Amino acid sequence: MFKANVGGLDRVLRIVIGLVLVGLAATGTVGLWGWLGLVPLATGLVGWCPPYAMFGWNTCALRKDAQG
Repeated sequence: MFKANVGGLDRVLRIVIGLVLVGLAATGTVGLWGWLGLVPLATGLVGWCPPYAMFGWNTCALRKDAQG
C-alpha cells in the first residue's frame, strides 16, 4: 500500500508517546488533547507518516543489497 517511511527509534518513540498520551487522556489526567496521542501511535504502528511522505523524509534504515 504505502512505502514505510518511519523506522527504528522514530517508530518506538511514536508508539511510546502515543500510548502515554492516550493513557493520560483515558484516566482524565490531561484534557481531551491527550487523545491526539492516537496520531503518533497510529503512525508508529503502521510505519508510515503522511507529512514525512509529503516532504520526502524517511527515517527507515537503508537496506544494503545482499549481493554485495
